[in-house]
Amino acid sequence: MSPNLRASLCMMLAMAGFSFNDATIKTLDGALPSGQILAIRGLFAVLFFLPLLLRQRLFGRLSEALLPIVLFRALMELGGTLAFLAALVHLPFASISAILQSLPLAVTLGAALVFREPVGWRRWLAIVIGFGGVLLVVRPGAESFQAVSLLVVLAVCFAAARDLSTRAMPETLPSLLVSASTVLLGAVGGAALVLVQGNWIPMELAQLRTLAMAAAFMLIAQLFIVLAMRSGEVAFVVPFRYTNLLWAIALGLLLFDEVPDAWTLSGAAVIVITGLYTLFRETRRRAGRPDPAVAARL
Repeated sequence: MSPNLRASLCMMLAMAGFSFNDATIKTLDGALPSGQILAIRGLFAVLFFLPLLLRQRLFGRLSEALLPIVLFRALMELGGTLAFLAALVHLPFASISAILQSLPLAVTLGAALVFREPVGWRRWLAIVIGFGGVLLVVRPGAESFQAVSLLVVLAVCFAAARDLSTRAMPETLPSLLVSASTVLLGAVGGAALVLVQGNWIPMELAQLRTLAMAAAFMLIAQLFIVLAMRSGEVAFVVPFRYTNLLWAIALGLLLFDEVPDAWTLSGAAVIVITGLYTLFRETRRRAGRPDPAVAARL
């Protein structure tokens, strides 16, 4: 299997994992505080990760999980998750997913600003139009506007920082170790939040089962998103993120009887089309760039 094909399959599995995790958490209907959800789900996820870490003999490399870039990625994941969970109870599933589809645009913007990657005027225009699609979904100033939707935009910013930091990690760093450190910090951060807020709620067995299921889906998502971002070409892999929107619409309809309105679908279409266009332009740019090894011999 080619690296790009393997990475695209990993991306689709990651998007399915994220979608089912989100839907599972949404079924709790706000009965538990965000910190408690993070702590318990993270604890289950850590327990799921332990056999994998043992099998890969990675306990001898746990110190690498404390690298600044790994900790930064985990903190960005934690911030994005908290913002996302705060919005999940109040917004339709498809609306949240539509805003999240702007992540590839945010990553392109971040790569230009942080890594100084060249971005031509066409891609800048596509980024602007794409974020206009986000405005169609959020609809600030309209009667249907919900301020909590801005938390999803904040979650996109955190997720973009997470993905950019993933690209900056050493190639020798095991993906499994990165994923495990992310869920562990999420559990610790959630527990700290519960202690600070003092809002622990006794849980029923059904809620524990729900969080265990969410942890299993999160394990799948965390493993495969790291593998996808590290094993294939970004321009080839990132379009498969949009399968998340298909899962969100289907799960929203089946589990929550949510039918996305025309504005949400229109905004999602604008975001997806502009996202795909930026990736198309990136592919063209890379195809036209001479190989560094060849250029060095000229």
